[in-house]
Order: sequence, then structure tokens, then C-alpha cells
Amino acid sequence: MRLPVALVQLDATEDVAANLERAAALADQAAQAGARLVALPEYLHYRGPDAGFRASAQPIPGPLTDPFADVARRHKTWILIGSVAETSDDKDRPYNTSVLIAPSGEVAATYRKIHLFDVAVDAGPVDTESARVAAGGRPVCFDIEGTRVGLTICYDLRFPELYRSLALAGAEVLTVPANFTERTGRDHWEVLLRARAIENAAYVLAPSQIGGPAGQPAYGRSMIIDPWGTVIAQAADEVGIIAADIDMDRVAAVRRQIPVLANRRPEAYRLD
Repeated sequence: MRLPVALVQLDATEDVAANLERAAALADQAAQAGARLVALPEYLHYRGPDAGFRASAQPIPGPLTDPFADVARRHKTWILIGSVAETSDDKDRPYNTSVLIAPSGEVAATYRKIHLFDVAVDAGPVDTESARVAAGGRPVCFDIEGTRVGLTICYDLRFPELYRSLALAGAEVLTVPANFTERTGRDHWEVLLRARAIENAAYVLAPSQIGGPAGQPAYGRSMIIDPWGTVIAQAADEVGIIAADIDMDRVAAVRRQIPVLANRRPEAYRLD
């Protein structure tokens, strides 16, 4: 089975309305070109001070997802809203939530980011995402037209156990919408994405932000990676769209040749 996919690379600002309009227009363009799954990056609706992020939070479904539901219905395609701020019980800490919209325009699945970006990199980003975001607590897989897709977000990429659990749950495609920082991205982004693809023999779809607030720019370089770890599409350093057909027969072929999932020995991994 082949699934045409497209990734949208964005440069979101503090202007929520403008961000949504631009992101929806690019999603519409990608769907019109034939993509059956269009994936957008993390924080697509807002990048800026924490107070603005908290103020931007909305229920799901709601104003942050409605423009993409319209695109999905119009083109009868799937849309992955990389992440938006979803209201939680804690007004100071919304969820950072990825939303999968079905061709009907309905919300098919939501994933709340599990691993939060609490880091202090020398000569690089210092962030405490947990101060403004409530952590999710469960992995999420969903079937898209017979293809099992595992949902993750950005910093999750550094936790291979999450991706292995998704692959063991049947995921053939792993999504990694991101706002990956330029400082870490230039050394880690492609390496980690390719590792997650190789070790799970799965496609990886990684739509990213580029540019962004002064002092903490995003790396960009959105990528589509096949189960062998080959980068089959990569975005230029600008807002835009990349696309490819992904082939589930390729997943089966790689897993047949190097059956890492079948060859696991979890009983031998315990340290006494």
C-alpha cells in the first residue's frame, strides 16, 4: 500500500490568527496536490512568551483545529495538526497536543506530549517547558487507511523507548512534529530521526518549524525518512512543503530482512 504524504514547514509568530491562516493555506495546497496525509509542526499556532501561550489555549475540537477540519473535509484527506495548546485543568499549564483530523473533519486522535523540554544547553537553549505545559501520560497509535501511525512530539525524539512501544503496537509510520532548536538541531535532529526509523524499521515524518523568536531559532529541515534510515525528502531553509509517497511494502521488506522487533529478548534486559 502506498500513502502520499506531505509535510508543511512553518515559521509561526505570536499572531495566532495569522499563523492559523497561513498553516491552513499551506495544508490546503498540499492536500490539493494529492497528499492523503498532511502533517504540520509543533506549536503551529503560536511561538512567543509563555503568557501568550497560556492565553492561546483552547479546547479540542475548537478554534485552533477548525480551520484544518475544513481543509480535511474539503479535500477528503487526513491532517495532522503537529501541536497546539489544549486547555487542561491547570490554567497555567495547557497540554501540548497533537491532533489527527479525519477526512470527515472529525477529531480522530489526540496525543498529549509526554516528554517536556526542560534543558539548559551551554551556549544554547535554556527552557523549562514543564512550567507552561502539562505532560501527557499515554502513547497513541491510530490507523490511517490501513496504516498504523504512532504519534509523538519534538523532545519525545530523545526517548527511544516510546518509539519502540509504538512499533510494538504495530506502528509503521512515526510522526515527529517539532520546534527543534537550531543549536541542538544541527547536531542531533537528523541523527535521532534516522535512528528512530532504523531501529524500528518504520517511516518517520518530521515536520518542523524554522526561524522563530530572537535568541532561540528553530532548525527547520523537515524530513521524510524511510525504514532503512534513508532521507527521501528534506525541506529547504524556508517555509514550504515537501512530499513523498510512502510504501508499506517497504516497511514489511525491511522488517523481513532485519527483524529487530521479532529478535528482541526482553527477558535478558533486566539488570540485577
